[in-house]
Amino acid sequence: MDWKNTIEQFKLFLKLEKQLSDNSIAAYVNDVNKLKNFVLRHDKQLLPEQVDTALIQGFIYQLSDLVSPHTQARLISGLRLFYKFLLLENIVEVNPLDLIESPKLSRKLPDVLTLEEIDRMIAAIDLSKPVGERNRSIIETLYGCGLRVSELINLKLSDLYFDEGFIKVTGKGDKQRFVPVSEYTMKYINIYIKYIRNHQKIDPAFSDILYLNRRGKQLTRVMIFHIIKSLVKKAGINKNISPHSLRHSFATHLLENGADLRSIQLLLGHESITTTEIYLHLDKQKLHDTLRKFHPRA
Repeated sequence: MDWKNTIEQFKLFLKLEKQLSDNSIAAYVNDVNKLKNFVLRHDKQLLPEQVDTALIQGFIYQLSDLVSPHTQARLISGLRLFYKFLLLENIVEVNPLDLIESPKLSRKLPDVLTLEEIDRMIAAIDLSKPVGERNRSIIETLYGCGLRVSELINLKLSDLYFDEGFIKVTGKGDKQRFVPVSEYTMKYINIYIKYIRNHQKIDPAFSDILYLNRRGKQLTRVMIFHIIKSLVKKAGINKNISPHSLRHSFATHLLENGADLRSIQLLLGHESITTTEIYLHLDKQKLHDTLRKFHPRA
């Protein structure tokens, strides 16, 4: 089977069998296309099932000086899934990725915002402009509910169950969960809806989307990133902050105030507790304090 047809079948497998989101599917397909371009430069007649371990090693070696170990590991994972699909379809007899190891990765914790820094970001918002109330609501929702950016931009009016105190969130792989929302966060969402959104001219295609741009259309991930970066700069915060930092801060502050790991896992929508542990930040001093407080020999 040629590359084009194979990749199309792989996309269907990711969507129907794995039930992945459009963003995840695009990332996997992009990885396979990178391999395809490398292989066809090597031999224009080579088919996916003819690619061996040595050729894939050459591809990864070529990228090793261009991308980070994290990117390499993600790419290897994507290609491994591609050839697992070919195995299931009986297109190949062995997975050429089986003998290829992913690079060893250190768990680098992202920067955490303090509550004071989050308040400084919000104070830097110009509330005299219509987008000001929207941006304040966005910050409060990201931090107050621990959402991913993709979850925020896809949040709908019909997902707001404020009488019950929940919002319905659609996460990775279109998996849905209900997340509690505080009265504090609800207040700023309602202000945005009542005083800003209700007075906009809204594109009918996005009539149910909560957060809109000036043209009445859905915000993009890039726009959220720009909003956060701009506010961090205005607030004079010298940390490497992205929208995901607010999600990480949400989890960290819950842990620091006594929440258990299992509850945080459910709030974040993680399938595995080990994934949740990556987001949680405990400094060495706190570990020492815990040992001194609770261990009988301390």
